[in-house]
Amino acid sequence: MAIIKACIFDLDGVVVDTAKYHYLAWKRLANDLGFDFTVHDNERLKGVSRIDSLNILLEIGGLTFTNEEKLTFADKKNSWYTEYIDKMTPDEVLPGALDFFDQLKSKGVKMALGSASKNAGYILQKINLTHWFDFVVDGTKTAKAKPDPEVFLLGAKGLNVAPNECVVFEDAEAGVEAAINAGMYCVGIGNSAVLGKANFVIPGLFEMSLEKLVF
Repeated sequence: MAIIKACIFDLDGVVVDTAKYHYLAWKRLANDLGFDFTVHDNERLKGVSRIDSLNILLEIGGLTFTNEEKLTFADKKNSWYTEYIDKMTPDEVLPGALDFFDQLKSKGVKMALGSASKNAGYILQKINLTHWFDFVVDGTKTAKAKPDPEVFLLGAKGLNVAPNECVVFEDAEAGVEAAINAGMYCVGIGNSAVLGKANFVIPGLFEMSLEKLVF
């Protein structure tokens, strides 16, 4: 393995927990359309793009709509989600993230964000993390959803490092697969039963240190 020169972080579930706000917005849309959307259903949406998430939601509800109608629903969900994230504060940064970022910066390791969220830049502003990242790839810059490696390969390119010099931090199975498909080392954040394809899995960044990576 090459020496690690960069770390690329997914946003939701790794740096901050906005999954709860996505869930509330999707549930609100489902209820609006006349059916329920459970926490269990929501697991299928992890790491999935907005339109693909909507298609899963409509499949659960047994509903069919035109593409134009779907875009209207996606916009409605996003406007509700934006209402929730408007109220976010720096206190919502997940435990251990800032300490680990500080360790990386002290060693000159480059940092990028690699998120499917179109709101990633705005969320970084709300939680006061923008200045930590040398490059940000979000849903406005990608055409392909994870497990396609596009988001992470764009991150490596933006940092001017080779893919095998990057470590990805991911909490979703599709994200772990995207990192592997990009030829990158991957640290899973969460449940090892779900993220078993990662090089190793930790419960959160509070368990992460430079010593656990090869420098």
